[in-house]
Amino acid sequence: MKTRLKIYPILLAGGSGTRLWPVSRELYPKQLVKFIGENSLVQNTIKRLPPSLDVANVRIVCGEEHVHEIERHIKEIGISPENKIIAEPCGRNTAPAILLAMRLVLENEHDAVLCVFPADHVIRDESVFHERLNAAVKLAEMDYIVTFGITPHYPETGYGYIEGGKKMSFGALSVKRFVEKPDMDTAKRYMDAGNFFWNSGMFAFKASVMDQELSILHPELFHQMKQLSLKEGLISKKDYRQLPNISIDYAVMEKTDKAAVLPSDFGWSDIGSWKSLYDFIPKDAMGNVIDGDIISEDTRNCFIMGYERLIATNGIRNMVVVETPDSVFVSDMDTSRDVKNIVSQLKEKGRSEYQKHKTSYHSWGTLTVLEMKSDFSVIKYGIYPGSTCDIPTDGSLVHLVIGKGVGKSVVNGRNVSLGKGQSVTSAAGQTVRLENSGDETLLVIGIQFLENS
Repeated sequence: MKTRLKIYPILLAGGSGTRLWPVSRELYPKQLVKFIGENSLVQNTIKRLPPSLDVANVRIVCGEEHVHEIERHIKEIGISPENKIIAEPCGRNTAPAILLAMRLVLENEHDAVLCVFPADHVIRDESVFHERLNAAVKLAEMDYIVTFGITPHYPETGYGYIEGGKKMSFGALSVKRFVEKPDMDTAKRYMDAGNFFWNSGMFAFKASVMDQELSILHPELFHQMKQLSLKEGLISKKDYRQLPNISIDYAVMEKTDKAAVLPSDFGWSDIGSWKSLYDFIPKDAMGNVIDGDIISEDTRNCFIMGYERLIATNGIRNMVVVETPDSVFVSDMDTSRDVKNIVSQLKEKGRSEYQKHKTSYHSWGTLTVLEMKSDFSVIKYGIYPGSTCDIPTDGSLVHLVIGKGVGKSVVNGRNVSLGKGQSVTSAAGQTVRLENSGDETLLVIGIQFLENS
């Protein structure tokens, strides 16, 4: 009896999610955000894999700058991150990301079925998802490269489409062609035709089949991936940057004769804009989605989200209002995806708001800028249990106060135990090392004074 191949879920967790600014940013993209419920998008993506797929086999491809946060998110849902995260030294689109994961899987397997999912999508009907997933795996075992085509319920101009052809096993169709994002008239024609599906970016295939197709359809990428050095899991940024910046659709799917589209209707959304998030979440009696400290009067069909401050609205319709500690975004609902143009302007002007929040995430914990002036700054440190944080003091005097937890400081080799309310001060040029010796996050407030202030 033929042994069934092991199945590996591959999660693509790159990208910056600019259409969900100001919450999603380059250094904290949407897959790390908790938009819906208690879990982040990447956590939800992992949690919906069982029972069809084993989370022990999951592999997550992400940028080097997101590795520590992805690890933390995995641990939060009770899964060990060991050997599950693949760090790209730079972004090169979906083809290199998928093929990198495939190559690492094949270091331990002679062959395997790979199921590829973006880590920032949502699915409402998980029972139908698993039914379609099981069908996709069976098709992949028959040597097809399967893409999940989402059954459209309205004409959408924000997605690419796949045209289905002849009927195949398990309700799949052969792929006639991939088409770019259409205009509204074309999208309506696709709806009426009945054999066009939204391109979800989800796939299932055997590694051996994808390898063979790549060698024929894109030999340049094939040979470059084979030559890429992966010593001890480290990838040369210089070598990786030389790979073609190309999607798996362009590299393989649009050219192969092994492609199959599996029509799927399980309440899918790529959460590509504030409007798509609003459409996905249940509304209140006034048609609003409200999250945060919000008071609304005569407010209808709006998406309102706040993180720190009170938001009060009055007499507005069809609006998006999103507040973060350093930015507020206000937009008409239907044009909210145009926020990407604002992000481009912020980037051109060198504004940090396009890239990062006031809180940044590190392997040791979090750093939040509370106040930043020309002569002093106030910073909050959250240091994880068992972790150590070095606080440089170049050119300034630093005063650190413990707000919560227990730890110790090391200044010039001198160890001092610290508890709530206790403090340590260091002179300019010294480095203070803070170590969390307790079992809860160590909260520290740091006041840094410039030497000449």
